[in-house]
Amino acid sequence: GAGTWKSERVIASRQGPHLRLVGGGAGIMNFCANNYLGLSSHPEVIRAAVEALEKFGAGLSSVRFICGTQSIHKDLEEKIARFHQREDAILYASCFDANAGIFEALLTPEDAVLSDELNHASIIDGIRLCKANKYRYKHMDMQDLETKLKEAQKYRLRLVATDGAFSMDGDIAPLREICQLAQKYDALVFIDECHATGFLGPSGRGTDELLGVMDKVTIINSTLGKALGGAAGGYTTGPKPLIDLLRQRSRPYLFSNSLPPAVVGCASKALDLLMESNAIAQSMAAKTQRFRSKMAAAGFTISGKDHPICPVMLGDARLASVMAEDMLNRGIYVIGFSYPVVPKGKARIRVQISAVHTDEDIDRCVEAFTEVGRKHGALP
Repeated sequence: GAGTWKSERVIASRQGPHLRLVGGGAGIMNFCANNYLGLSSHPEVIRAAVEALEKFGAGLSSVRFICGTQSIHKDLEEKIARFHQREDAILYASCFDANAGIFEALLTPEDAVLSDELNHASIIDGIRLCKANKYRYKHMDMQDLETKLKEAQKYRLRLVATDGAFSMDGDIAPLREICQLAQKYDALVFIDECHATGFLGPSGRGTDELLGVMDKVTIINSTLGKALGGAAGGYTTGPKPLIDLLRQRSRPYLFSNSLPPAVVGCASKALDLLMESNAIAQSMAAKTQRFRSKMAAAGFTISGKDHPICPVMLGDARLASVMAEDMLNRGIYVIGFSYPVVPKGKARIRVQISAVHTDEDIDRCVEAFTEVGRKHGALP
């Protein structure tokens, strides 16, 4: 009745800027995938996955410490650490697992964790699992963070946890200021880079590179399931003693099967492509700006800034759902987001720009939004 029931559309093609849906929908333009660099169907990424599948098999039937560690797993971990300019890295089945596994292993009842109120659900769930003293600061509010850091001085260790780029709003954490406060109050900094790895920063290293604080962020969690090939998998990268501890104590790592070889192969190739050239990552900025400026000119409110996540703010859950359906009728695949994915009263259609969208694709999407927005009263 509230318009928040979520249905799944069934795709009958590869992930990409254009899709075919079960039931006859062909040539649909896709504007809601996390496929930021278009690598989900990149021929070299697919070829690398096939080669890994043929050489190393379908799966390991084991966790890592029993008989689930292949040379390709170690090679990928080394490559991730090198990409982020960190000491070591550890693979997980997903970044949700990485976030579920780190706080409990690292923090004790003598410690404190300070979390942005709009952090991703997996960070929230991971923090719930640990016994540390928990503080939640107002979204990107540095005055509130400083107040809570002062309160947390009585604890042994303080960890500030934030998304690098926030997935629902497309805004970027003020990492320079966070790192300054962390240095002032002797705290560590943790960032989740799922919506930044591969395309933010001059060479796609993420928000810490973008904001010039790569040497001040202690721990990075991120995913292989978005820009880096789009299949599955996540990781933690940071100081080697921390990674060593996670291999011994992190429950999702200890009790989940190893990443399948095909997934490792495609993620490894995606990283190779990124480290060879930043051309794909750099192509994002102009396309993102094109969509944001044209939508603003049409009269829409777009949340965030300079990020390929472009939330079209509508407020009403039913309006977001109905407009998304009407967009599909015009050949544009987008999804309405409403409670509990976003707060009540903050419903939106989240558009995501990909490096493989053409300027014509973007212009057609804006035209469809304008038509549908006028039809349903979202525009004058």
